[in-house]
Amino acid sequence: MIRTIREVMSFLRSLACRIFGCGSARNTGNSQETSKSDSQNTAGSQGQVEPRKQGEPVVAQEEKKVSTPVVMPIDAKVETTVEPQVQTKVESSVEPHEDGDFEFPKDFVWGTGTSSYQVEGAWNVDGKGESIWDRFSHTPGKVKNGDTGDIACDHYNRFAEDILLAKRLNLNSYRFSIAWPRLQPNGRGEFNQHGLDFYDRIVDACLQNGITPFITLYHWDLPQALEDEGGWGNREVCELFAAYAAKCVERYGDRVRHWTTFNEPWCTSYLGYENGYHAPGKKDPKLAAQVAHNLLVAHGLAAQAMRESAKKNAKKPIEVGIVLNLSITEPFHADDPEDVKLAEAAWRRDCGAYLDPLYRGTYPADHAAKIGDLREGDLKIISQKLDFLGINFYSRGIACKTDLPYPIPGSGYTAMGWEVSPWALRGLLTRIYNEYGHPTLYVTENGAAYDDVIDGDKIADTKRLDYIREHVRQVALTIKSGVPIQGYFAWSLMDNFEWAEGYSRRFGIVYVDFDTQKRTIKDSGHWFANAAKQNRVSLKKA
Repeated sequence: MIRTIREVMSFLRSLACRIFGCGSARNTGNSQETSKSDSQNTAGSQGQVEPRKQGEPVVAQEEKKVSTPVVMPIDAKVETTVEPQVQTKVESSVEPHEDGDFEFPKDFVWGTGTSSYQVEGAWNVDGKGESIWDRFSHTPGKVKNGDTGDIACDHYNRFAEDILLAKRLNLNSYRFSIAWPRLQPNGRGEFNQHGLDFYDRIVDACLQNGITPFITLYHWDLPQALEDEGGWGNREVCELFAAYAAKCVERYGDRVRHWTTFNEPWCTSYLGYENGYHAPGKKDPKLAAQVAHNLLVAHGLAAQAMRESAKKNAKKPIEVGIVLNLSITEPFHADDPEDVKLAEAAWRRDCGAYLDPLYRGTYPADHAAKIGDLREGDLKIISQKLDFLGINFYSRGIACKTDLPYPIPGSGYTAMGWEVSPWALRGLLTRIYNEYGHPTLYVTENGAAYDDVIDGDKIADTKRLDYIREHVRQVALTIKSGVPIQGYFAWSLMDNFEWAEGYSRRFGIVYVDFDTQKRTIKDSGHWFANAAKQNRVSLKKA
């Protein structure tokens, strides 16, 4: 996640000018301020598009045409002649009246997720190398209250307890990430046996408890040694990542089928390299655009390497995907052609910058123009077959030709300042499915931060419960409408280190007392456990 909207708004306005040209708009999509996975937008009266994080009111404005000639590689297909198809209404935006229960498919995935730096702790134990988040959080002023992930949830020592918690919650899947510097301290050279053994234990504990592991290979903790060599701006790191990915499949591919290369590459590139809110804390727009491209190249190279490794080491074919933080931008006035046009422009800009290269082997022309080193063959590498796509969703975006009020009257907001808009999840899933060749889709993150109140051993987190219930209900409505969704992962299994917010924001369905490391299932966790056990939810709106 990221800092609250109030803290980042002034920065985002200036950032928008640098990226898209000035005007006055806040936009939702992937040019968003997101650190877990969230975005929203609002368009101002003069036409500026401002990057946002899911959940922030979004305003989208029309982008300025790029007039500078761009020399492109032979295979660098870009959309230059196709005009955006303006939709007067997103088909899924009108919710059907439904009563009764919905039973999910028998193989539906009910899961939760964590990431290595947010939960593991043990930052310098058993041969682990320094990560960029170790360095960043140890730098004064970078994280709220000076918090670090040095201990976090102590998952390194308590993973067995935490996996048993997932079993108590009736979950059949657990999404976690591998810390690259725990496996390979310097990002190149020898692998660390202690690190390899640790993830063996997590995988085996999952399987022993009837839980399917979903592994993420990169959730933002790059080895600091590689950052010292240029980080993701250094093209060589793409090759090193592919080698690391292949090693992971070699080690765990006999037991793990589901793999994702990257979690939210937008956050790595723009939060890490453009606005400095995340590690490594750089502020270089040109570098950020190159990093965004390099991450997709690394994804493609890794997918190739992983499948080759699986042929030798996996008992069954593996499934390789990527996880993107995406949102859908809705016109503030559905009957205003200008707002509708702005919403469509936001979709093409924010989602197209990732979905187009991954599924179509193209970049939107204006996006390609920002990439300094776009080589012949890159888009072919990027557009490797995806076995599935993970969607991290927290809030919608809003497009408006004039300034939007914040908060929007009638809207609810989380502790992060993100608008609660569950219906938009259905619109997002439906549009991706219809426009990108019916991909296999999972909701890989969805959740909310609220201030929890403890009453003995009971934590009545009513707002979080409502948030999750309504989003699960939207997934059910999506499936019922004919769009197959394979699973839903609540974010997060437990409260953890929330990046630049430190421990001030809690997303877990399990409460963690960070002083004692005691875990307590919240009411939202109990509801989720019951839904998973019954494999059904009520379609009646609460």
